[in-house]
Amino acid sequence: MPNEKKLILASSSRFRQQQLRLLHIPFEAVKPDFEETPLAVETAPQTALRLARGKAQSLAELYPEALIIGCDQVAWCREQQLGKPLTVAKAQQMLKYLSGQEVIFYSALTLLNVAEKRQHQHIDETRVQMRALTDTQINHYLTLEADAVYCAGAAKSEGLGALLIKQIDTTDPNALIGLPIFRLVDFLLAEGINVL
Repeated sequence: MPNEKKLILASSSRFRQQQLRLLHIPFEAVKPDFEETPLAVETAPQTALRLARGKAQSLAELYPEALIIGCDQVAWCREQQLGKPLTVAKAQQMLKYLSGQEVIFYSALTLLNVAEKRQHQHIDETRVQMRALTDTQINHYLTLEADAVYCAGAAKSEGLGALLIKQIDTTDPNALIGLPIFRLVDFLLAEGINVL
């Protein structure tokens, strides 16, 4: 049975687009129009969920008949919430802060059925033990992985960022990259999208 609903990924992230392509289903990636600043009253999981939901909802008027995927990720370490550093200097600071520490990555997912006003939400928690890193190692990593500044905590786990990790505890290894594929498959099947 062909998939009838248009599928929209509310993200300009090429990492998340690559992840979604693994499912071999047609989709369109659209940059969401949504402010990603965390709120002081939120916990890290609440921030991730609100941002994932907000990204999906920001495209609802443009795609009133679509299924829209929104996702976001927040890192949490030593009582501090960490998002995307966006600059090399901030990435260096973040990685020094994370060096040798346990970091929790909260990866949030929303699937919005716009026409039927139905929403599925999930948050995946990934615990990561980071290696102790020297300044030289941090600088070398950021030189080779310039895109790391667009990743939560500057940890681009699908690339050389995997070398920063000593141990990982997760129910879905895809979630650390930013898109919890295992739960997304459940949501798509519930909405009649033939992914299997």
